[in-house]
Amino acid sequence: MSIEREDLGSGTTSKEMTTKQNDSRFTVDPLPEPEKLSGCDWLMKQSHLDLLIVFLAECIGTGLLVFIGCLGAVENDHYKPSHLSVALGFGLAVMLIINIFGMVTGAHLNPVVTLGAFIYKLVSVPTAISYCLGQMLGGYLGYGLLRILLPISDNGFCVSQPTIDTAKAFGLEFMITSILMMVYCGVVDPRNANHHDSVPLRFGLTVTCMALVAGPFSGGSMNPARSFGPALYSGVWKHQWLYWAAPFSASLITVTAFRMIFYKAPLDQRNPETLPLNDKDDV
Repeated sequence: MSIEREDLGSGTTSKEMTTKQNDSRFTVDPLPEPEKLSGCDWLMKQSHLDLLIVFLAECIGTGLLVFIGCLGAVENDHYKPSHLSVALGFGLAVMLIINIFGMVTGAHLNPVVTLGAFIYKLVSVPTAISYCLGQMLGGYLGYGLLRILLPISDNGFCVSQPTIDTAKAFGLEFMITSILMMVYCGVVDPRNANHHDSVPLRFGLTVTCMALVAGPFSGGSMNPARSFGPALYSGVWKHQWLYWAAPFSASLITVTAFRMIFYKAPLDQRNPETLPLNDKDDV
């Protein structure tokens, strides 16, 4: 940047104060423009250490989700939790964990959310695999830790099971997962880029609402990792396919349709020529 210094006697212009030509102490080189990469391209460049960090964060986060959520469902001779308290337990756990790991991985905690991120080209294939492996292991470890710490006699405790016809349960799990993914699509939309402070609250209340209304009928899982961990530890596999097929198909269809119909790219990607030119320095 080259700006001639104006000598106005004892006066000092604001331009002079900010540039100070010929004085290297006041010479500020502009930061290099960051390489323009899509989220997928950038994540493809991540190192093995980065992928390990993703794996660990999702493993711990999903483990905490299953541990806290299922802990809220434990009953004994002195206490029997209500369905409302169980739904709140899972929803508040989601809020808590997003606050812990949101800045690390986005705190997906759910393979269908990771699928949505992949459809939006926010994660690459290797990164998505790291997410999902961490989530699956975390669900198992979180449930296993709970079973070790508390004397739970019911082997099928906290295992997702429908109480209605399987086809109807599939439809219900599809619908509530679809609602969850529409919330996700709204969160990652560029038009909401400046409104992320409430993201933990949004997801926490969504999970609470869906678990509250659908839990008594389909189990209200919306999350294969949450259903897989308890099933693997307990060896109770009946209807397990339901909690994979319904959420994944809901995520695939909902996110694809939402992106095609409602997504609007940022202005600089849609119409670069309409952007105002950078202000030129006065000479």
